[in-house]
Amino acid sequence: MADQAFEVGTAKSVHAFHIMPGMPGPEGTLHSHDYRIEVVVRRAQLADGMVCDLDLLDAALDKVIQTVADQDLEKLRPDGFDAVTVEVFALWIHGELAEPVRSAGGEHLTVRVWESEVAYGGYAAALV
Repeated sequence: MADQAFEVGTAKSVHAFHIMPGMPGPEGTLHSHDYRIEVVVRRAQLADGMVCDLDLLDAALDKVIQTVADQDLEKLRPDGFDAVTVEVFALWIHGELAEPVRSAGGEHLTVRVWESEVAYGGYAAALV
């Protein structure tokens, strides 16, 4: 993707639980966060004046939120990872959003998962 691109985004909050195995409490025990999920879609050229339809982006993110709200994130931990960190959570969300965003014309998707006002982890990749 070119260095220049248009972008749109949205963000939503969700309350969920996770555990960091092998760490002392509270991280080493099941605990909750009020996560803020931020998604940014990029596209080199606009189509009909848009990167993608924000209503579609909101609906796709709502589906993700409904899946994880008040749940233990361990249920979505991909193989090869010891815990659902904010980075792993962002990777999973990216996977859930990739097809709807690609179908809507998005070329690149960035997901950031904030676990506090100042700390986040993220994942970004082209949608090929």
